[in-house]
Amino acid sequence: MAILTAQLHTGAREVIALRHSYHGRSFLAMALTGHAAWRVGGNYIPGITHAVSPYCFRCEFGATYPNCEIECAKDIDELIKTATSGKIAAFIAEPIQGVGGFVTPPKEYFEIAVGIIKKYGGLFISDEVQTGFGRTGGKWFGIEHWGVVPDIMTFAKGLANGAPIGATIATPEVADSFKALTISTFGGNPVSTGGGLATLKYIEEHDIVNRVEKAGQYLREKLLALKDKYPLIGEVRGKGLMLGMELVKDKKEPAASEILQLFENTKKKGLLIGKGGLHGNVVRIAPPMTVEKSQIDEAARILDQSFAEIRI
Repeated sequence: MAILTAQLHTGAREVIALRHSYHGRSFLAMALTGHAAWRVGGNYIPGITHAVSPYCFRCEFGATYPNCEIECAKDIDELIKTATSGKIAAFIAEPIQGVGGFVTPPKEYFEIAVGIIKKYGGLFISDEVQTGFGRTGGKWFGIEHWGVVPDIMTFAKGLANGAPIGATIATPEVADSFKALTISTFGGNPVSTGGGLATLKYIEEHDIVNRVEKAGQYLREKLLALKDKYPLIGEVRGKGLMLGMELVKDKKEPAASEILQLFENTKKKGLLIGKGGLHGNVVRIAPPMTVEKSQIDEAARILDQSFAEIRI
């Protein structure tokens, strides 16, 4: 819906997505995804070009932030001029790349990137499936941390606390461009929409957004302490309760086997964690947004013990 609406509004067809991104399982969503393992069956959708990811830990340009001049964002201009027709329908991006390993762009990234997209007539779609509704702490939506206002936003997951739901919203001008017939078998499902309303009410009444910011800061401190203790942890990144630890060996070689050891160690001790990243070497930590301080302490204790048991 987001891509189609952008195409109808702009009259253009081509879309810029990001390497390391993840956007879903349909043919279109897989084509937008910049991660080979999630693009099953090949790419059958033309007109999609992938820009360099704002992945500072593994900079494509060999630079170091902040002395990089945000080349990853500026390169979009060259990409459009050389790899597209020059007329863009949209730029779609996750504020923090989920499956990509919680890649978190520098603070200047989106202002520069979206400015370039606008110059070529495109719209900005913020994919908030993982970052939306307080997950990043302090803000309702992830993109707010970068001070950019999207033209279109997509949601799922956190909108209804696990009930099956998805949503697309747009500015009035953009939304009004969609004048064709449309239908959805489960659109407006009363159970899912009821769950969504109840979830939003709970988040608002219990100030979950600010609660996540405080809990996330506390969890980040615990993870940074582990990083100081274990050289295997190359970087801690993310925002709020969407935090990742990239595990590496010498010269940033992905520690893919070590993360599997970590998973087994934590599982035996009662802690389930996720992983992501192109090489499957990033620990993804995204606990419930109602997590208690004592639970964070317990998780940090288990992680500490589990790292200590890894055989390198």
